Amino acid sequence: MNAELVKQALAVVVNPNILINMVSQRVRQLNSGGGGSSRPLIPDAGNLSAANIALQEIVDGKMGYEAPEIVPSTRPSTKNRKRPANWAKS
Repeated sequence: MNAELVKQALAVVVNPNILINMVSQRVRQLNSGGGGSSRPLIPDAGNLSAANIALQEIVDGKMGYEAPEIVPSTRPSTKNRKRPANWAKS
C-alpha cells in the first residue's frame, strides 16, 4: 500500500478502523472477478494494486460510509430496578 494514499484516505475517513474495513471489503470485491462491482471506479487504475485502487477511490470520493449514531445507554435507577428472580431477599 502506498503510504501517501493512506494518509490522504485518513483525512477523508478519520477513523482508521473504518478505513481498514472499507479497504478490505473493496479489495475483496475487486479480486472477486466477474460483475460490475469488481471493476475499478477510477479510470486510470493502470498498474495499481487492489489496495491502492481502493484507497484512491476513497480519496477521490467514489466510496463513502455512514457511521451509526452513538446513543448513550442509561441504566435504571435503583428504586425502580427489579432484582433477578434467583436473588434472595434480605
